[in-house]
Amino acid sequence: MNFQIAVLLGQDGITNGAIYALLALSIVLVFTVTRVLLIPQGEFVAYGALTMAAIQAGQPSAVAWLVTLLFAASAAVDVALLLMRSERAVPLRWMFAGKLVYPLLMLLAVYKLPLATMAMPLQIALTLALLVPLGPLLYRLVFQPIADAPALVLLIVSIALHVSMVGVGLLVFGPGGASTTPLVDAIIEVGGVRIKAQTLCVIAVALLLIGALYLMFGRTLYGKALRAAAMNRMGARLMGISPVFAGKATFSLAALIGAMSGVLIAPMTTIYYDSGFIISLKGFIGSIIGGLVSYPIAAIGAVVVGLIEAFSAFYASTYKEIIVFTLIIPVLLWLSLTSKHVEDEE
Repeated sequence: MNFQIAVLLGQDGITNGAIYALLALSIVLVFTVTRVLLIPQGEFVAYGALTMAAIQAGQPSAVAWLVTLLFAASAAVDVALLLMRSERAVPLRWMFAGKLVYPLLMLLAVYKLPLATMAMPLQIALTLALLVPLGPLLYRLVFQPIADAPALVLLIVSIALHVSMVGVGLLVFGPGGASTTPLVDAIIEVGGVRIKAQTLCVIAVALLLIGALYLMFGRTLYGKALRAAAMNRMGARLMGISPVFAGKATFSLAALIGAMSGVLIAPMTTIYYDSGFIISLKGFIGSIIGGLVSYPIAAIGAVVVGLIEAFSAFYASTYKEIIVFTLIIPVLLWLSLTSKHVEDEE
């Protein structure tokens, strides 16, 4: 291996590691706030990439109908609960207005706008507008009714949701793969080293998202409320922080990060309806390295996973996945030997 090859492998490793770091942060965030190990995080990545590809191909994405169906199901559940409590006045009107107007706007957007000729920032914005609501809707329909269940039950439901979303992905996007146009198609030469502008763009967006999350959690009231819910759910509840709000907010962030990760990774590889699981599994290894509690260590661990994957592909491409996933064994042994068993506060 010469210096030029090492630089190219390092670029790929850091680029993939930046994506894995975003997924690791979202997995840690969702787990600390809701105790849900979000196995379907990778499906947001696959949906983001395939929705962006459909928009660039000028095809109305069936995701809009999926969003409409979930909004209608959520509204039906809320209306049924209100009727059971005899609360029939104003909330019903506003509920229908809020939960049915948005999906209708999305349907109009995907069928009336010139999708293929829109500027790329507008295509990305439409992709995020379609997919981010999936996060809070799935929390409302799947996890909110069992929010107080044991962690093992939440894990089983999360696995079931992952399997369901893979099936829905096959139905919505089909079995074929897709990739998208690079965000930036250029090569930058620095000191004789050729660096892809797409690589720099991915790293910059990842750092921007991480910085935005840092500012949100450190400087905003809603971010501090989520931190409080992550540190002590019962204490946060006693202080008036709604666990429903915390759950929906974290799932919204997870969907945003997952969909944006899909948009970033789609120009670099072909994404299929079931590609998200392997991608999120590598982010999960990063979050395990961080003990599912430490954001900085999870992000660093995810970048290390990306680098090891890139160099493993050069030296032993057949075994690269095995080498990456073997990383989790010594980490689990270390955590098992050093962590104390803590009873669930609930």
